[in-house]
Formats: sequence, structure tokens, C-alpha cells
Amino acid sequence: MLYSELAMPHWLVIDLEATTDDGGWPVTEMEIIEIGATLVNREGRELDHFQRFVRPLRRPLLTPFCRELTHITQAQIDGAAPLGEVWPLFERWLARHQAPLEGWVSWGDYDRRQLEQDWRQHGLSSALGQVPHINLKQRFAKARRLERPLGLNGALQLAGLQFNGQQHRALEDARNTARLLPLSLLA
Repeated sequence: MLYSELAMPHWLVIDLEATTDDGGWPVTEMEIIEIGATLVNREGRELDHFQRFVRPLRRPLLTPFCRELTHITQAQIDGAAPLGEVWPLFERWLARHQAPLEGWVSWGDYDRRQLEQDWRQHGLSSALGQVPHINLKQRFAKARRLERPLGLNGALQLAGLQFNGQQHRALEDARNTARLLPLSLLA
């Protein structure tokens, strides 16, 4: 990576996986079990990434539905640290990249709401609170003049792209979301 590229503003794309069951749970009942983030330039090219599992505290046993959906095992979660330990690692990773962030992005608004809730619950602060959040799902729908926003896989297909990796894994979802960044924000 060139120094000049590090000095240019970046976008941070974040995706979370969380505890859930068939039929879903309200966000207030969900807990983060995986954080995936990719730091990208304006063209959506990855400069660096972050991925960690997170051990949930209220409901430490993953439901069969959650394990099947995410392909995250109970052993991976049991071996993970809680959010109060993982989030500072994320903040240190982000701080290493001293370039300004144009904003942070997620596919939909769930990730923002979940993070804000969990920051409050765990008494955490975040540099992300100082930069704008972009709901790329809404931006993509607006850029494509769609009546309704699409899911990530549907948006990729509409853009002529295929999903790379395993769906419902945080880093892969973040990377695929980043592929839509130039088509949504710069369209």
C-alpha cells in the first residue's frame, strides 16, 4: 500500500453477525457474535480488514438456526472474548490507519443500531461516533431508482456481480458490501 493511498480519505464498511433464532429477535435481544470490517478506498478496493468473533453474555449458547445461518460454531464463540474486550481491539486497529474516514457504511441500518445499543450497554466509546454512517442499502436503491431496497445478494446480482465467500459471515458480507460502494455513493 502506498503512503499517498493511506493519506487519502477512506470508507469503513462494517458487518455484524448476532445471536438470533428462526423468526428473528428484536435488536434489543440480539448480541454481536462476529465483527467484520473492511477499510476501502473510494473505488471500493480493500486496504485492510478486521475480523473477530465475540462471545455473547446474555445468551451464550447459539441457537441451531443461528449456527446454520452463519456457519459460526459454538466452539468459535466459546473461545472468543466478550465485546468489552473485542471492541478496544477494533478501535486500535482503526486508529492505526490515520487517514480520515469519509464515513462508515453498512448494508441497512441494523448494524448501526446494534453497535450503538451495545456501546451503551457495555459502556464503550467509539471513534465511529464522530463520522457519518451511510445506509448503503438505501443509497443503492436510490441510485438504481428501485421502489424497494434489495438484500445484499439481490443488489450484487442487479449490479452484475456474484457474492464472493460465505453469506452471513461478517467479513465476507462487509467485503461484498464494499463492492457496491462505488455504484451507490459515486453513481
